[in-house]
Parts: sequence; structure tokens; C-alpha cells
Amino acid sequence: MIYKVYYQETKEEIPVREHTKVLFTEAASERKVRQALKNRPYNVEYVQPMDDAYLEYEKQSPDFKLEKL
Repeated sequence: MIYKVYYQETKEEIPVREHTKVLFTEAASERKVRQALKNRPYNVEYVQPMDDAYLEYEKQSPDFKLEKL
């Protein structure tokens, strides 16, 4: 399944919508995504599973890039 991860670049940063970054990744579960990101300095706000329609919409964005974790 493909997941969309909302995060701040540092753990000390307070979640502010204007500073939130996103990445897309494929994993078996949300837990696997969080485990893979544990070694990065990210403050993970939310991990969202993507259904087919939403994924197709996101793929149209020039910023869409599936990241290997």
C-alpha cells in the first residue's frame, strides 16, 4: 500500500501547516512506515493510507515522488 506521510523536518519543530512537508512511500503497514522513519530526524504528524482515486490524483502533481525507505 502507498502511504502519504506528513512531517516536520526536525523533531523540535512544532507542527505548523505552512512548514509541513510530505513524502510518499510504499509499505505493508503504517507501523512499517513509522519504523522506517524512526532513524530520520522527522517529527511525523500523520501517516495516511492512500486509496486508488486519491493516489491517481496525487500522481498528477509534479511533486509526486515515491520514496524507498
